[in-house]
Amino acid sequence: MNPIRVVDSHTGGEPTRVVVAGGPDLGRGTMAERQARFRDEHDAFRSAVVNEPRGSDVLVGALLCEPVDPSCAAGVIFFNNVGVLGMCGHGTIGLVVTLAHLGRIRPGAHRIETSVGVVTATLHESGEVSVANVPSYRTRKGVAVDVDGVGRVTGDVAWGGNWFFLVEHAGSLELRDVDALTDRAWRIRGALARQGITGDNGAEIDHIEFFAPSRTTGVHCRNFTLCPGKAYDRSPCGTGTSAKLACLAADGKLKEGDVWRQESIAGSVFEGTVRIVEGRVHPTIKGSAFVTAESTLLRDPRDPFASGIRG
Repeated sequence: MNPIRVVDSHTGGEPTRVVVAGGPDLGRGTMAERQARFRDEHDAFRSAVVNEPRGSDVLVGALLCEPVDPSCAAGVIFFNNVGVLGMCGHGTIGLVVTLAHLGRIRPGAHRIETSVGVVTATLHESGEVSVANVPSYRTRKGVAVDVDGVGRVTGDVAWGGNWFFLVEHAGSLELRDVDALTDRAWRIRGALARQGITGDNGAEIDHIEFFAPSRTTGVHCRNFTLCPGKAYDRSPCGTGTSAKLACLAADGKLKEGDVWRQESIAGSVFEGTVRIVEGRVHPTIKGSAFVTAESTLLRDPRDPFASGIRG
């Protein structure tokens, strides 16, 4: 048995499992190259860590890696129940709180190397974390898509570290309605793929985000985000909030110095701000994470589910 040491946390209700020891040797190269190697050669490990019976569909994994850039505090490869992720906002917040829990970092700004670029995360004395995400942008506004069983839906295509289709939702977004919201979002994702609506260079739009006004005082927006593996995000979604900020900035509704508060369907809140550098939107997301467990995962070669339960 090869033990896998992990630290679990949640960010606004969304869980992150950081693999701190026992991960595969991915060799040298950029984080993107190592992510590709992880995806192509170690999918069984990915599944073992986040899928049942050791994990669940909602769990996001973070493989801690040595960074290529010596100025970075850590390198990380994010993954979920169906594959790898480019960037994960809530996961970065969880990673930073985990590194602090392990005594590897102290309050201050820390550079984190991801497969889509370096992000800077600031651990505040309060325990909150601000993540200066990768530049975010909207590629298409008001895209209409015909959805089976739903009808015509209009939304924006935007990048926030992952590809999103953002849709204004009529009515309120309530936790009791997650099954219906999941079905609607999944149908939209399928329709986007069938109708050839993609991100840059044909990239699949694998995150669907609904947004509506929040009923909470001081909060601008409530959202529901469906992730690639068909699990909804319990947090307001860091990359989804970044995509939303990019759309707001493009419409002239958010400027430098403004604070945008976005609430998840579970009620947790992220604060978002933007910097505009040479015409590009650089979002920063602030939230809190809490360590929930330290554990060791075991994979018995006799176990038929040593590599998790995969669909």
